[in-house]
Amino acid sequence: MYKIAVIGDKESILGFSAIGIDIYPAYEESDIKTIIPKLIENNYAIIYITEKIYMQSEETIKKLNKNRDTAIVTIPSLNENNKVGETKIQEMVKKAIGMEIKFKED
Repeated sequence: MYKIAVIGDKESILGFSAIGIDIYPAYEESDIKTIIPKLIENNYAIIYITEKIYMQSEETIKKLNKNRDTAIVTIPSLNENNKVGETKIQEMVKKAIGMEIKFKED
């Protein structure tokens, strides 16, 4: 059975535990270097990661995510949205279907 995890600051990810998603608090790139390999090894299919920690660790995440069976998806932090998640989703959709999607502007 595949599993789902969320990585990020505790305040942003705590609510995910209420719906049965495993949470992994992380604040620095060194946390990512430890957590992501463990999740990939344990067959996590989807890893959500908050934008802030993703931006701090982008190159490390790209190196660690050589396993194509694991999707790493960026999500906004509780107090911060830099639109990194939207950009990554647009890139994935464009690669998958060959068309670009646009998000509604606020």
